[in-house]
Amino acid sequence: MKKILLVDDEPNLLAALQRALRKQFPIETACGGAAGLAALQNWQEYAVVVADMQMPEMNGVEFLAKVKQSAPDIVRMMLTGNADQNTAIQAINEGSIFRFLNKPCAPEKLADALSAGIRQHELITVERDLLENTLRGCIKVLTEILAMADPKAFGHAETVRNNVRQMAETLQLTDTWELEIAAMLSYIGLVSIPPETLLKARHGLPLAHREQEMFRRIPAIGGDLLAQIPRMENVSKILTYQSKCFDGTGYPEDQVAGEAIPLGARMLKILCDLAELEGSGKGRTSALEQLRTRTGWYDPQLLELIAPTGQTAMLKKADAAKTHANVTFAELRTGHVLKADVETKDGTLIIVAGNRITPALLARLRNFAAISGIKEPIHVEC
Repeated sequence: MKKILLVDDEPNLLAALQRALRKQFPIETACGGAAGLAALQNWQEYAVVVADMQMPEMNGVEFLAKVKQSAPDIVRMMLTGNADQNTAIQAINEGSIFRFLNKPCAPEKLADALSAGIRQHELITVERDLLENTLRGCIKVLTEILAMADPKAFGHAETVRNNVRQMAETLQLTDTWELEIAAMLSYIGLVSIPPETLLKARHGLPLAHREQEMFRRIPAIGGDLLAQIPRMENVSKILTYQSKCFDGTGYPEDQVAGEAIPLGARMLKILCDLAELEGSGKGRTSALEQLRTRTGWYDPQLLELIAPTGQTAMLKKADAAKTHANVTFAELRTGHVLKADVETKDGTLIIVAGNRITPALLARLRNFAAISGIKEPIHVEC
């Protein structure tokens, strides 16, 4: 069982409560708000914190507000002899407390409240774990759908994600999971494009107005897909604005421009266009020169962060340390990372280099192998 922390400026009261409750709960105490915050540095060990309102230097409302900010999963309660309405309202609004208890509080009443707090904590953590697992599963399914539906686009997405990581590191961004998910799903809207229309576009053939409108709406389709998934609101907005030019032109047609465009969308606008140019055979230097001719399209500060050469020295060194092998299709296993495209014997592209083989991709390959055969050997990273 996780611990309960009692915070008060009266040592005798803390000692009395600990004696009364220690047989039912793992109780720890802290004398004052500062000591309470110090104890909560290892906040994963605690389920409930109970704080007195009237404490010197830091009152209960201030203390619980700080707990809410640093450890939102901990259930917060207030114990006070000052039961006026304004205190209760302030505590609820700023500290989001679960229970408001009046002093003196009988040990039996406090024990009931602590039991309810522990149950609430369990509900919070179970719900969060379920949500995170569901989220990871949804993202995995979407990326595998893209990999199977359009292997070339998925290969570009892998490249974009690697470049997003490098740019985020240069910008000293620490929490990058939303940026990486947005990069991996930056092409997900392509699944709405009919295959013949996609093929026309990739061969540079003229598109009808209706077909052009399909491509224009790709960011909106990706954003709408992600908007249905909890905690993906920011990623949805990044995808919606990923084609928006820095000067405000492009889709969506609104007044958002410059740094008002989400940072992730400004990054994707550059890196997706770069991936498309490099995927068409242009070198990094030539691709960057072309990007710089597109006046008003890109955030100039972000554009200057892209190195003119391909991989960084660190990435090259890491790649050189990995083990590569040529395997037959029968030897291909989940977890292998492709170092070269996989094609059928008649030259149809199935999966592009950079993909990690998953059960779904392996099943896709088996289907192609049964019909058309697979070119061997397959170059993989072990």
